[in-house]
Amino acid sequence: MKRFSVKIIAGILFGLLVLNACGVVTKKYERPDFSEGLVDSLYRDTTVTDTLSIGDISWEEFFKDPKLLVLIDEALANNYDFQNAVLSIQAAENSLKQSKLAFLPSLDFSPSVTYNNTSQNSLNLPPSVNINLKTTNVSIGVTSSWELEIWGKMTAAKNKAYASFMKAESGKRAYQTSLISSVAESYFTLMALDKQLEITLRTIDLRKETVNTLSSLLEAGTITRADLVQAESNLYAAEIQVPELRRSIRELENALCVLLGKPFQTIDRSKLDEVDLSRELMVGVPARLLQNRPDVMEAEWAFREAFEQTNVAKASFYPSITLTSGTFGISALTTRTLLDPKSIFANIVGGLTQPLFQRGKLKANHRNALLAQQQAFNNFEKSMLVAGQEVTDALFAYKTIEEKEAIREKQIEALQNAVTFRMKLLEFTSSTNYTDVLTSEQALLGAQIEEISDELSKYKAMIHLYRALGGGWK
Repeated sequence: MKRFSVKIIAGILFGLLVLNACGVVTKKYERPDFSEGLVDSLYRDTTVTDTLSIGDISWEEFFKDPKLLVLIDEALANNYDFQNAVLSIQAAENSLKQSKLAFLPSLDFSPSVTYNNTSQNSLNLPPSVNINLKTTNVSIGVTSSWELEIWGKMTAAKNKAYASFMKAESGKRAYQTSLISSVAESYFTLMALDKQLEITLRTIDLRKETVNTLSSLLEAGTITRADLVQAESNLYAAEIQVPELRRSIRELENALCVLLGKPFQTIDRSKLDEVDLSRELMVGVPARLLQNRPDVMEAEWAFREAFEQTNVAKASFYPSITLTSGTFGISALTTRTLLDPKSIFANIVGGLTQPLFQRGKLKANHRNALLAQQQAFNNFEKSMLVAGQEVTDALFAYKTIEEKEAIREKQIEALQNAVTFRMKLLEFTSSTNYTDVLTSEQALLGAQIEEISDELSKYKAMIHLYRALGGGWK
């Protein structure tokens, strides 16, 4: 009978192992299929066959301005949010190490001393029997607990921990690309504000010369005092922009210092005319975003984490075999006999636990795991759409600004000629007045400021394209 029971138990264990090997309970992860045509149509109105992408370029090579490179280095070393992302990775790594150790038995060292003083009246023995009522038991042993891996539940838990670790790593990379992009944008915006301030100060000097010229014309009787007052008002209109520009520069420097994780101070920078960020617009095939975009990778790891949680929930329906108590060591009534071979003891208690009635808890956990998995897949697919949108928008913005540059250059040239011609007419003839000159001067200053904004927008579009293609973390 005993031999028959052992055979039955061995047969059951063998059957469990075969079922697990066939993958009946847990499933192996495979990247899911996206909606039809999603990946191939991510770049709107753009046909790409070249796999090369500017997103593969390291940030040290992409941003060649040495002063900007120093700032990016400082941000990666000192930014507080980035440091927290690194700490999150360390926490996820600790969880991953702990999940790998789940396959091993737990061991606890458990020495004990038990003192007993038995009551004489509690023993049903004749008075003539003399026994020792006071005993001291000394035990030194090790206890163990070990769950056998049958259904792949612990493997799925380990895979989930690994997915969580990689999700944290991808999240750090995503923040790194965003941080580098933010530092670069702030840097170029500062240079653009510097140039706007420079043009405004130069305009103020020119308008001061205009006021002096009109003062001479007023004395000569060529113009009226109204023209001179209008010229002075035009001068003040330019001067009042200076404090506003300086305030914007100061606030942006402070914001950049926060990104750099250092006290507020002046940011050492180049001039806008000295830098060059032009690159060949290589975007690569849309499928490359799966390997380049850290936020897309983060979304996939989140989906894989949910997938493995579904495996864990499904495996929870099946029985677990656990070495619930395994103890071995030495035990004796006196310390003198503690090292005697006869003092060695051992006991092993194994058990099989099959869930029967959990008040719907296991079913609810499995259904919720499936719902979370579907949500994670939706987020994964959405991340691909967002990535394609950002690439398409940045690419189109760059090309649009290039079209504006040639037109803007002609506009500024025409306005400069208009100001010159009207000043000549005002000085030597009476066929015009200063209102006409003022209109041309205001239009010229506006066009010059817009030209700087166009140049900044072009640089920002290139930075956005670089980040959208996953550049900055490699």
